[in-house]
Amino acid sequence: MNELVTGDAVVLGLQPARLPSRALAIVIDLAVVLTAFMLISIGLAVAAVSMDEAAGAAIAVAAFLLVLVGGPIAVETLTHGRSLGKLACGLRVVRDDGGPIRFRHALVRGAMGMVEILGTFGVVACVSSLVSARGRRLGDVFAGTLVVRERLPAGRASAVPPPPPWLVGRFAQLDLSAVPDELWLAVRQYLTRMHQLDGAVGWSIAERLSADLVACTGTPAPQGVPAAAYLAAVVNERQTRDVHRVVASAGHGAPVYRPADVSAREGHRPEALRTEAQSTPTNAFGPVGSPSAPAGPLHPSESTAPADPDGTAAAPARPAGPKGFAPPA
Repeated sequence: MNELVTGDAVVLGLQPARLPSRALAIVIDLAVVLTAFMLISIGLAVAAVSMDEAAGAAIAVAAFLLVLVGGPIAVETLTHGRSLGKLACGLRVVRDDGGPIRFRHALVRGAMGMVEILGTFGVVACVSSLVSARGRRLGDVFAGTLVVRERLPAGRASAVPPPPPWLVGRFAQLDLSAVPDELWLAVRQYLTRMHQLDGAVGWSIAERLSADLVACTGTPAPQGVPAAAYLAAVVNERQTRDVHRVVASAGHGAPVYRPADVSAREGHRPEALRTEAQSTPTNAFGPVGSPSAPAGPLHPSESTAPADPDGTAAAPARPAGPKGFAPPA
């Protein structure tokens, strides 16, 4: 599978464009450029009737360079890789790391395009695009660019189901650095489609993915936790860490936003209540019991003295005055 990977080992979800779509975009661009070149040439020929032959040849060469070479370079620079043909076909030119191109990238692509497209009638460009794993022509190779598809087939995106509330946060100490991206993708695809699978088939897939995840992390799964719930909880933990990492790198003291299921679980409770809730004994399926209510009075006005139905009990002593004398009853 041809994946676009940045220098930070981040896999981008971009699909390289193939030869048919690129060829159609080039044909559209050439038709527009040649039409503009013919109109400009006719106008210049009419204006240069009174000039000598050398001046007319110089004007023709200048028009050729400005329109057929400078035009596509200027358009790709100003639109960040989207010419008219690429816009019609849903394509865009990007750098190897997925970023927008600049003038130097468009200049190298345009200069090489004169040789491999205009000079050889597109033969060299077609051969290099067929040989390349990402469909790149020589201009893309020298410029460090790639033509990708912007418009992908519309599909119904399915979100990863959240884990059970009693599993959220239980894998905060789990080492996920050794888990490969292919395994994360397989786990995500399973979680989004597990309700469409047969029960026995889904259970076997979950067990296999859970065993692979345990082998990568080196920590066994908790006893009594279903494999699907374990996978959902670990994926949720990874998403939480990704959010923390992004906010911390962007942030300068910015508040850390957590996924909705974690916030709903904690309910934005005070820190003391969170500490008390975390100290509650748990088993494999969640908290056991609930913390007992405090034995003391909840308000200073509440009294803990025993009831006196006869009214014969002595009244509580009043506080002494400023000079040690008790105030009158």
